[in-house]
Amino acid sequence: MNASDPQFWMMIASIIIAVCFVAMAIAIIAIAVIVRRVVGTVRRIEERVEPLLTKVDAISVQGKEMSVHFTEVSANLSTATKHLAESTELIKDEVAELRSIVNSTALVARDKVELVSNTIDRTHMQVTDTTEFVQRKIVEPAREIAAIMAGVKKGLEVLFAPAPKQIDRVYVEEDLFIG
Repeated sequence: MNASDPQFWMMIASIIIAVCFVAMAIAIIAIAVIVRRVVGTVRRIEERVEPLLTKVDAISVQGKEMSVHFTEVSANLSTATKHLAESTELIKDEVAELRSIVNSTALVARDKVELVSNTIDRTHMQVTDTTEFVQRKIVEPAREIAAIMAGVKKGLEVLFAPAPKQIDRVYVEEDLFIG
């Protein structure tokens, strides 16, 4: 192939397009892997938080029981129990906020996975449309023009070819030896 051949340039354009699509596919796969890791991390955090919630609930119940017993024993100890119950409530609130953050992070991660899936589908449709467009608008007309030019070239060769020479001698056929 040489640089003046249209097929050569079509081949170069196809190679460039293929490289671009491979790069896009790699980038989309990398995004999907990162999103998957984030979702896994969120799930692990959620699994670790669940036991803490049950422990906090148990601590809260125990704190209330201790409050009743300490009230009977002494007025000074009731103040300490009151602070412990408030701390438990604060911990409960913090854990509830943490649970809310984990849930919202999981929702965002799911949305991002869906966005990546939609992007992949849209990219596939664009690749298909581009390929069909290039086939219809570039490859087929180039093929037709090449065929027409070949026909014109052959016609010109025949038209401008020198007249055949007259044979003024007779050649004797030699015997062929096939061994």
